[in-house]
Amino acid sequence: METYLIVLIVLIILALTDLVVGVANDAVNFLNSAIGSKVAPRHIVLIVASLGVLIGTLFSSGMMEIARKGIFNPEMFNFSEVMAIFVAVMITDVLLLDFYNTFGIPTSTTVSLISSLLGGSVAISFIKIYQANKNWDLIGSYINITRVSAIFSAILFSVIISFLVGSIIQFISRLIFTFNYEKRFRRYGAIWSALAFTSITYFIFIKGAKGSSFLNDEIINWITNNSSILLGVSVIFWTVVFQLLLWFTKIDILKPIVLVGTFSLALAFAANDLVNFIGVPLAGLSAYQIAANSLNPFEINMAALRESVKANSFLLMLAGFVMIGTLWFNKKARTVTKTEINLGRQFEGYEKFESSALARSIVRIGLNIGNSIKKMFPNKIWKKVNKRFDITKAEYLKYNKKDRPAFDYIRATVNLMVASSLISLATAYKLPLSTTYVTFMVAMATSFADRSWGRDSAVYRVNGVLTVISGWIFTAFIAITISATISFIIYHGGIWAIIFLLIFVMFIIIRSNLLHKKKEKKIAKIEASLIEAEKSFVDGSFKKEIEEYLYNIENIYSAIYSGLCNEKRGKLKKVLKETKELEIQSMTIINKMLYSFQSFDGDSFLNEELNSGKAVIAIGDISSLLKDIAKTAFDHIDNNHSTLTDEQKEDFKQLRNLVSSQITLMVNANKNTSADYEDLSEKINEFKKTLKKLDRNQVQYIKKGSAKIRTNLLFLSILFKTESIINNLNEIYFFFNTLNYHKLSNK
Repeated sequence: METYLIVLIVLIILALTDLVVGVANDAVNFLNSAIGSKVAPRHIVLIVASLGVLIGTLFSSGMMEIARKGIFNPEMFNFSEVMAIFVAVMITDVLLLDFYNTFGIPTSTTVSLISSLLGGSVAISFIKIYQANKNWDLIGSYINITRVSAIFSAILFSVIISFLVGSIIQFISRLIFTFNYEKRFRRYGAIWSALAFTSITYFIFIKGAKGSSFLNDEIINWITNNSSILLGVSVIFWTVVFQLLLWFTKIDILKPIVLVGTFSLALAFAANDLVNFIGVPLAGLSAYQIAANSLNPFEINMAALRESVKANSFLLMLAGFVMIGTLWFNKKARTVTKTEINLGRQFEGYEKFESSALARSIVRIGLNIGNSIKKMFPNKIWKKVNKRFDITKAEYLKYNKKDRPAFDYIRATVNLMVASSLISLATAYKLPLSTTYVTFMVAMATSFADRSWGRDSAVYRVNGVLTVISGWIFTAFIAITISATISFIIYHGGIWAIIFLLIFVMFIIIRSNLLHKKKEKKIAKIEASLIEAEKSFVDGSFKKEIEEYLYNIENIYSAIYSGLCNEKRGKLKKVLKETKELEIQSMTIINKMLYSFQSFDGDSFLNEELNSGKAVIAIGDISSLLKDIAKTAFDHIDNNHSTLTDEQKEDFKQLRNLVSSQITLMVNANKNTSADYEDLSEKINEFKKTLKKLDRNQVQYIKKGSAKIRTNLLFLSILFKTESIINNLNEIYFFFNTLNYHKLSNK
């Protein structure tokens, strides 16, 4: 049993790790509404959520049965087989959740747990059936197929229900209150707030009691039998309280509702999802105690796991403190939260996700359906509806971009109200409902109903939602596969296999933390640059960004020259990645310029001498042209085509020198004087003459037949794209040379 004592310690270590990576992903569930609406400073929100988590752990005892007997039938397995399943489940869970946290994508810890249990138990079942030479259709006696089907069906059904209910409730709420809701809210906000508050606290006082580890059966039965009366009294009581507050005080009653909702969701999360993190290790502890007290510990079957056991309140509280520590200090938790908030924010900004063919198709279908519905009703109705959704009258528009919330208190309250109600219903029937699925789909539904997905951002938001949903499906399949594989390895490799797997897990987590840190720095830089657009344009620091952009252009072009002439495939592949980063840099600069155009008063950027529009397009064109050149060069070498001739290499060298000369001249130009531009104009004319000469050279090479057709086409493509790059560089220089920073800063 000494070996299995080590295995039990491993399970405890994995439980602590799983608590950290799991809470980092699930924090989005209850922090989204409060942080997105900026209802209070972050530390206040975390204090409220921490209290909810701590109390919620005491309500989670009833859910722990899922890990013991919800997926597999324990009487069909012996002690060593069950421990192999449990270790495989925990390793799979840690690896999967850490992967999702690194990329800031919310996934379902419930689906991860259930799928891992299913994969591990199916793998061991197949091994047992094969060794006993029995029929494969006996798998049904090992796995609780009915229970598994019910759980997955409930989870998938909750996705649809969450989106529909969230959309409808938010649409009605916005019709009633509009974005400028302060006046209307004082008239009839009391009853609406009472309904919201009652639904939010429904879980705390009624449904949560069923899974508590400290309430006796008599109290629980009384609460259950009188739930309707308690609900009715709650609505009446809070309607009176809120109405009095609206009449006689200036308190914004939505703020405490959002904070209580955050507390409630945090409690629901801990009650419903704690099983995902420590349910398996606690089941492993029970299995170890059962085996240790038997005469034949290694062969005893685990039928005793079917017995109902209330979890130790001390262990639950200890897990709660670990979860709270993760909330406060884990940076990946912030990344996952930020992803969901950005997908639902009311305003434009940096879009984390790109477009996709499926997202574009969905947006087109949505637009067509919307236009068809619009034709069914008179224009007067649509005008009235549109007036209720007029965002320009929103109160939070008075805040600057940095302090502006992602959405208002109305939407935050609906998020919490709907999510709490659905999670409460699931917990009542002891279904391990995915809190991530529910809260995420409700948040997306309310942002959709609030018209946050405008035509300029819809395709990116939709693709973001599709990415998250596809990640959920991926979670189920990959968890089953990985857990089954690890179970097989542990079954045959024993303790040495477990040690090897633990080292592998440590390596993956360390590596993912380094990757996450790098990604967050890049995103933070982009977002900060957009916020500081006006300031940097005025103080001249924007010029430094342009200089950095120009130097990157020069470095990339030189690297393409070197990689192509020396047939360095690896170097060209690296350069191709760098051009993607250059595209991001160019978009940051463009967004900054556009924000500045909007922010400055007067007609500073409408001056006839300024080529503002051309400069914006030129910045984007250069990065696209460089990417095309890099892709063409890489494909040429990757396909093992003929190299450039010596004459073409010499011509390419001249092109590189032209680009370097122009960039150097632009960077070192003497403080925006007209003489500088005249000097550059002379150089540009010389560049154009050189380009014409190089063009003629290619025709001569073609006549001589000194180069292959593909090589000629490659160089001609590089030549004329380089000419476009030089022309665009000229437009950028002219714009920044003419722009008078001193006048703008004095306005």
